[in-house]
Amino acid sequence: MSKPYRVPWREAEIEYIEKKSRFIGHIYKIQTAEQAQEILAAVRKQYWDATHNVYAYILQNGVMRFSDDGEPQGTSGMPTLEVLKKEEVFDVMCVTTRYFGGTLLGAGGLVRAYGHTCKLALDAAGIAVMQPFAKLRLDCPYPLLEQVRRQLPQFEAEEDAAEFGASVALTVFLPREKLEPFTAHLLDATGGRLRPELMGEEMFARKLRDPS
Repeated sequence: MSKPYRVPWREAEIEYIEKKSRFIGHIYKIQTAEQAQEILAAVRKQYWDATHNVYAYILQNGVMRFSDDGEPQGTSGMPTLEVLKKEEVFDVMCVTTRYFGGTLLGAGGLVRAYGHTCKLALDAAGIAVMQPFAKLRLDCPYPLLEQVRRQLPQFEAEEDAAEFGASVALTVFLPREKLEPFTAHLLDATGGRLRPELMGEEMFARKLRDPS
């Protein structure tokens, strides 16, 4: 099972204006380099009339790429990548679309504008930590459902799915170290009527920083 690592909480889009140049920052959640190229192709198609579509991405396996897309070398793709690296975020891609506003920003101005746009977009997306969580199934009688749901937050557990039948089959994720205390508490709180079934472990994203 992998060690915890930081990822975007969600995808996001922001707009930033600098000296009449319009910068549109996009944050995407990605898993592969192929997916990054597909996203880039879609962005270029959507913003076909843009002056530049600059990108940078970092994958959890260590692969990272960037492009200035016609901007002066080192003024756009690399500053974008540096923001992602500073935030220590993985499986993330930032594409910044620029519409030139008629005023040259200079090399320093471009570095600041692209870096700032990436940071704004990442703040809008929020940060989560991908970490190993225990996956549990709880076959919960209807009369106990709300009682059980109230117990989840104190163990940092999160309900992922609910199937309604003769009883409610809850799928719950929680940190591995909380598994035994949660099980013991649930057995005690329900008089032994509810025993969680461990279904294994999976990497699960827990929100670390709220989107701005």
